[in-house]
Amino acid sequence: MGDYILITGASSGIGRAIAKKLAEEGYSLYLHYHQNKEVIAELIEDLNTFSGEFIPVQADLSTEDGYQILADQILSIDGIIHNCGISHYGLFADIEKETVQQLISIHVTSPMLLTKELLPKMLRKQKGNIIVISSIWGQIGAACEVVYSAAKGAQISFVKALSKELALNGIRVNGVAPGAVETPMLKQFSEDEIYAIMDEIPMGRLAQSNEIAESVSFLLSKKSAYITGQILGVNGGWFV
Repeated sequence: MGDYILITGASSGIGRAIAKKLAEEGYSLYLHYHQNKEVIAELIEDLNTFSGEFIPVQADLSTEDGYQILADQILSIDGIIHNCGISHYGLFADIEKETVQQLISIHVTSPMLLTKELLPKMLRKQKGNIIVISSIWGQIGAACEVVYSAAKGAQISFVKALSKELALNGIRVNGVAPGAVETPMLKQFSEDEIYAIMDEIPMGRLAQSNEIAESVSFLLSKKSAYITGQILGVNGGWFV
């Protein structure tokens, strides 16, 4: 079996694409989900054509103990892909306290505490990879996505700081900051709004989930052996 990688939010969109790419490359995967048990089962059925082991793990990362419930299901681990996320669009003045707490828990608190729980397993091996799927909005901020932008910015700082602590332990920490990706997260926007976004992107189109997955594959591989503490922008030239 290949290295064991945990992918949070593996049931759809970017997480599903990452799972397929890494399975092709021989990794064994822990596939985290919250509610989409049937979707994860279908994904595992698709992945079973590959040689790895594919293990479903369930947890609600918006809750106080969700990270611990997830960590308790993980045995051997060589890498973590923090991909789980939700979006919120609206004026900051109108956002509910519960929504703020949910966004921060899923994007910041749970990934940090989950990493802390799993880190000893990687430290014993003196090797590992931690990759955070952040966002272009974590780099430059977005009106009407203020808390989401703040949470994604916190992820970027987490990557940069933790990478310095772990570099001598053989553990690399990096991030990917996608631009606009064709995933269910964009369903809240109209067709006209999507076209307006595409008009702003120099490459003239949205990213595909598999393009984000290719970036994750690169950061896991030996080809990036001397890369840590970096945020790879995959954005088609948008706002660079």
